Amino acid sequence: MPGIQALSPQQLSAMPSKRLINQALNSEHALSSTFIGQERAREALTFGLGIDATGYNLYVMGEQATGRYTLVHDYVARQVSDLPTPDDWCYVNNFDDEREPFVLRLPPGEAKKLVTELESLIDELLDTFPAAFDNPGYQRKKSAINRAFEQRYERALERVEEYAQANDVALYEDNGTISFSPIVEGKPVTDAEFAKLDDNQRQHFYALIDELENRLSEALIELPQWKRVSSEQLRKLKREAAEQGIRPLLKELEHTYAAHLGILKFLRQLKPHLVDTVVELLSEEKDDKHDDYDRRAILEEQYLPNILVAHQLDDGAPVIYEPNPTYQNLFGRVEYSSAQGSVFTNYRMIRPGALHRANGGYLLLDADKLLQHPYVWDALKLALKFGHLKMDMPQHEIGMVNSMTLTPQTIPLSVKVVLLGSRELYYTLQDYDDEFDELFRVLVDFDHEIPLDKKNLFDFVGRVRRQVESLGLDGISAKAMYRLVEYSLRMAEHQEYLSARFADVIELLHEAKFFSQQSGQTLLDVGHIESALKAKKRRTGRVSQALLDDIKQGQILIATEGVAVGKVNGLTVLEIGDSVFGTPARITSTVYAGSNGVVDIEREVELGQPIHSKGVMLLSGFLGHKYAQHFPLTLSANIALEQSYGHIDGDSASLGELVALISALTGVPASQELAITGSINQYGEVQAVGGVNEKIEGFFKLCQYRGFTGKQGVIIPKSNEKNLMLDKQVVQAVRNGKFHIYTVETVDDALELLMNKEAGELNSRGNYPKHSINYLAVNRLYQIANIVNGAHDE
Repeated sequence: MPGIQALSPQQLSAMPSKRLINQALNSEHALSSTFIGQERAREALTFGLGIDATGYNLYVMGEQATGRYTLVHDYVARQVSDLPTPDDWCYVNNFDDEREPFVLRLPPGEAKKLVTELESLIDELLDTFPAAFDNPGYQRKKSAINRAFEQRYERALERVEEYAQANDVALYEDNGTISFSPIVEGKPVTDAEFAKLDDNQRQHFYALIDELENRLSEALIELPQWKRVSSEQLRKLKREAAEQGIRPLLKELEHTYAAHLGILKFLRQLKPHLVDTVVELLSEEKDDKHDDYDRRAILEEQYLPNILVAHQLDDGAPVIYEPNPTYQNLFGRVEYSSAQGSVFTNYRMIRPGALHRANGGYLLLDADKLLQHPYVWDALKLALKFGHLKMDMPQHEIGMVNSMTLTPQTIPLSVKVVLLGSRELYYTLQDYDDEFDELFRVLVDFDHEIPLDKKNLFDFVGRVRRQVESLGLDGISAKAMYRLVEYSLRMAEHQEYLSARFADVIELLHEAKFFSQQSGQTLLDVGHIESALKAKKRRTGRVSQALLDDIKQGQILIATEGVAVGKVNGLTVLEIGDSVFGTPARITSTVYAGSNGVVDIEREVELGQPIHSKGVMLLSGFLGHKYAQHFPLTLSANIALEQSYGHIDGDSASLGELVALISALTGVPASQELAITGSINQYGEVQAVGGVNEKIEGFFKLCQYRGFTGKQGVIIPKSNEKNLMLDKQVVQAVRNGKFHIYTVETVDDALELLMNKEAGELNSRGNYPKHSINYLAVNRLYQIANIVNGAHDE
C-alpha cells in the first residue's frame, strides 16, 4: 500500500501510570477528595457559597450521572460546617384571631425547651385545678354568695306566707314548686274535703289563692336578676381563684423568658384565655364529659407551640436536598381533619416544607423537577426576591367548602438555593425568564471530561477507595484500579481525559461486588471487574448480537474480502438504551450522465436527518472545488446506506460516501477488507467523528468471525487518534498483524488506502499525474459534462 503506516499497538489505548495509581492506593490524603477535577466548578461553587448578597443563588450545570449532587452536597456540607446554627421556628396560637397564628423565633435548641416548659405548665395546671377550688377560703366565699341568694328568696316567701297564714291559707314548697292549700278549722283541707265546702267558701278561697299567687309572682319577680347576680359573683370568684392559682405559674415562665419579648407577649395574651379555660374546664364541678386525658389534650391543642424547625446548638447551617419539590414539600402545608362532615384545622396542624428546614442554610433542588410542578417556580422566585416565606395554598387546592383556613404569619427567609440542571434548561430559563439571571447569578459548570493529571488521578482513586469501603469490601487491587481508570478513559473516549460520569464507575463497582461475593472474596480484583463488564455486555447485547448474526447469515450484505466498484464498508454506531455498539454498513454509489447532481437517497425518502444530509451535500462542494475548476460540474449520482431502514443522522459517513462516489466515477475498485469512518469538509480535509471505538470493534468482530486475512482493518480520521481506547482483543490482533488501524488527514489519503492506487497531486501546469485516481475522476467528469452539454446543444 502507498506510504500510510498503520498505528502501533501502543497508540490504540492509553497507558495510565501504574506508579501513580499505586501511590494513590496507599495515600491517606487521596481519601479526602470531594471533586474529581472540575476546577472551574469548584471555584464557582466556592465563590457562590462565600458571597452573602441577594440574588447570588447557584445553578449547577451538568448532565445526569456526573456526580453533581454527591459532589455539590459533600462540598457544601464541608464548606458550611463552621457556619452558625440558624434559629428555631415555631407557631403559637393567636388567641385574638385563631386564623392567623403567630410565629416565634428562638435561639437554636430553645424551641424544644419552650415546649417542655409549657408541658410542665399544663401538668401544674392539672395538679392545681380543680384542687384549688376546694380550699376553705374559696368555699366560704362561695357559700356566702349562695346563702345571700337563698336568704333573699326565703324572705320573699316568708312575706307571702305570713299573708297567706293570716288569711287561713297554707304555703307549701316541694322541689322548687310552690303551692297553696286552704285551712279550715285549723287544718289544711284535701281536694275531697274542699269539694264538700259550700260555694261561698270555695269562691272565697279561689279568690284568696289567686291573690296569693299574684303576691308570690310580685315577690319573686326579681328572682332571675338575683340568680344572675349570684352567678356573676360565683364566676368572678372562680376567675379570682383561677388567677391566683395561675399567676405564680406564669410568673415563673415570664421570669425564665424575661429577655424574649415574643414569648412574653405570647404569655400575656395567653393569661386571660387560660383563666377562661380553667374556669370552664377545670372548675370544681365534676365534668363527666371530659376525663383527664381529654382535659390534657384540650390544653395541649391550645397552648403548646407547634415546632416547625428545631436545631441543636452545634448543628451548623443545614444542607437540605428535596427530591420531590412540590408546592407543599417546599413551602409547607396546612393539614385538615374532619368531624361530623365539617373540615377544620388549627395552628398545630401546620407542617414545614424544605424551605423552612433549609432556612439559614442551603437548599438543593433538581431544576427540571421543580419546573414540572405548577405554581412552584413563581412562588420560589417571590420568596427569594423579597426574603419572606409565606404559606399560601396553591390555587388548585382551594376546592374545599365549609372549611376553616389559616393564614400563618410570614417567616423571614435567608436561604441559598442550589439548582441542579442541564445546559439546555439553563439557557432556556435565561431566554424566557427575565428574573432568572437576577436570582441565580452564579453558574457552576461541570465539565464532561477531566484531564488525566496526577491530582485528578489521586482524587479518582480516593473516591473509588471510599466507595469500595462503603460497599463493605476489604479493598481493591492495583490491577482492578488500573482497569477502572481504563474504563473511565473509555467512557470519555479520550486517552488523556477521565469521564466526569463517576456514577458509571460506582455502578460498575456495585456489579463487580456481586461477582466478588460469588467467588467468596472480599478484595475486589480485576477479574471481578471484567466479569461485571462481560455480564453487562451480555445483558444489553441482544440487538448488537442480532445485527451481527444477520451479517453472518448473509441477510445483511457486508463483504470483508476482495474489491468492488462503488461499494465501501462504512462504520456506524447505534445507541439503544444504555447499550452502545458499532456495526458496519455498506455504502454504495452509482454515477451516470445527467445533471441531477449528487442525490442522497436517504434524504429523498426522509430517512436522512439534517446533519447526515449536510454531509452528503458537502460532496458536491468537494467535487466542484477539486475537479471542476475549468468546466461545469455536471453529473447524476446516487448514494445510499444499503439495508438501512431507520433514521440516519450524523456526518461520519461522508468520507466513505465520497470514496464510494469516486470509485463509481472512476471505475477503480475499493477494497472490502477495510472499513472507513470520517467526516469531510469541502476542501477534502478529514474531520473527527464520535463513537470511534465502538465502530472499530463492530467491524473487528465481523472479521474475527469470518477469519482474518491479515489485510483487514479500519480507516479513521487522524484527529480521532487520541480517542482510541480499544478492547484488548483488538490491540492483541493489531500486535499479531491480523488487524490494522490507519489514520488519514485528507480524502486523498483515504482513496489511496482503499483503492491501492496513487491519488495524485496537481503539478505546476494544473494537471494530475496520468492514471492517478484524481486524473481519472477529472477526465470522467469532463466526459459527462461534454455528453450532457452536447445533448443540450442538440
